[in-house]
Amino acid sequence: MSSSEMVEEPSVYKLKETGERHCRCYKHGDHQDGKFLLDGVESISLQKSTYYSRVANEYTQKRIVKGGLKIPKKGFRTLRDECIKANKLYQDPQFPPNEYSINFEGVTRRSYVWKRPNDIIQDPRFFVDGATRFDIQQGELGDCWLLAAVCNLTLNPGLFHVVVPRDQGFTQLYAGIFHFKFWQYGKWQEVIVDDMLPTHNGRLVFMHSKTKNEFWCALLEKAYAKLYGGYEALRGGNINESMVDLTGGVVEMIDLRDPPSNMFSILNKANRRGALIGCAIEPDHPGVETEGILPNGLIMRHAYSVTRVTTVDIASAAPKLQGKADLVRLHNPWGNEAEWKGSWSDKSSEWATISPEEKQRLGLTFDDDGEFWMSFKDFSENFTTVEICDVTPEVFDYDDSDDEDDDDENGGQKAADSVQRKWRRLMYEGAWVSHQTAGGCRNFIDTFATNPQYTVDLEDPDEDDDDDLCTIVVSLMQKNVRQLKRYGVDYVPIGFTIYKLPEDQQSGQKLDKEFFKYNASYAKVPFFLNTREVTTRFSFPPGSYVIIPSTFEPETPGEFLLRIFTEAKRR
Repeated sequence: MSSSEMVEEPSVYKLKETGERHCRCYKHGDHQDGKFLLDGVESISLQKSTYYSRVANEYTQKRIVKGGLKIPKKGFRTLRDECIKANKLYQDPQFPPNEYSINFEGVTRRSYVWKRPNDIIQDPRFFVDGATRFDIQQGELGDCWLLAAVCNLTLNPGLFHVVVPRDQGFTQLYAGIFHFKFWQYGKWQEVIVDDMLPTHNGRLVFMHSKTKNEFWCALLEKAYAKLYGGYEALRGGNINESMVDLTGGVVEMIDLRDPPSNMFSILNKANRRGALIGCAIEPDHPGVETEGILPNGLIMRHAYSVTRVTTVDIASAAPKLQGKADLVRLHNPWGNEAEWKGSWSDKSSEWATISPEEKQRLGLTFDDDGEFWMSFKDFSENFTTVEICDVTPEVFDYDDSDDEDDDDENGGQKAADSVQRKWRRLMYEGAWVSHQTAGGCRNFIDTFATNPQYTVDLEDPDEDDDDDLCTIVVSLMQKNVRQLKRYGVDYVPIGFTIYKLPEDQQSGQKLDKEFFKYNASYAKVPFFLNTREVTTRFSFPPGSYVIIPSTFEPETPGEFLLRIFTEAKRR
């Protein structure tokens, strides 16, 4: 673990409402007496704390010249076969075993020796008895946001082996070469690495397995580091980034300080469906220590995995304790004794109120492995955010008629067949270019119309129902920023605004400044956030709508991916 580790979150200074036409932004600003000023509007400090910095105009030039991972001309199997034929071990020319692969400046706090697994331990294996969340041990790198997502990924073996292919190992066809797949901006990208790993005093220094001769964890992290330009690029992040990179899914964030009334049902169904679920605790004040351990055992600004959600029967002799209890199981990627100490924690008195059969169903253990249970009430009162990642946006779409817990005793999700909706996905790649298409949000009326505009047509998916509404999920992602972290490029506040297209307006015709002067938006993101991706769900009447993605401020260049999920018409 690392004292410098943190879960990066958007700066969250909420602006007072100043009228429909004004967009709101979370970011750091000048402050006086605990209050912050942004664009002349007073804001109130709410939570979270991360940086805000503007991408300079050299962004595009740097990306073209230096940014991005080069895709090898030859694939994994071709390279492996060539190495076997030449009787040599693969050496990765793009990610050499030196200090610059660890630190952007090539300066490390200690000397590292890069070794292959065969030089670290006898009988290395890629997997030992499969892959589980308990394999994962965090090293010196502050990337709990990645480890928490990987822990969840192991609960979905089918998806796990998309990311971590089975066709590799240290026995047959071993040539010192491994490959992994990550979702990047609309497509799955293969990342090929050699098996040289940084060590100190003969031990792995970054992510590794609890089983000393198992190496899938360390090699997966190395491939992810290569994808983003080095291990240092993984220091600090948001779990929604890693969840999307591991699934290609869409993430919806829920603020537990103002949750939906059916929050437990949402969480329960998402878990049963195989969604990746992460959570974190963000302080009310930005000065709180990163990853500080609270008296109750929980850790501030630290990514946790939600590994199971269930309801248990309480069978106590005490009448007041009869009934049911809604529980949530969480996993701390540190994988140690840093666990919750309250009700339903390991060996707490509450476990005496449930039957041996219930304990067996839960696969209950009390090890210092970073995994623990909480009541849903305690969970929702202590954690501030939950992020749910689905491969398709079905988080709120399950049939409420069947709420039985149907996962296996280890928390692995079984496939459910009660999805009620089918989805159509639209995907657009675009860019905000200085003096051309970087118009900023609606607050900047003189330039707002220059932003890219996208029209979507919504049809009532079920004409036999009564609501006459169409569900649409809009996700906006800024591209190629983490890859440029070594050049000082950071995420900027992004968001989108949606307008109803007038009936007399031709679809596809760009809306101009005069239109925006006299027409209110139909919907928009609650806040512009300086995260990689912002996602919002809406219910609209059938019709044509124009989606305008933008940065908060004008003249902020960058590239983006816009994904739109709409309900397909039922036949």
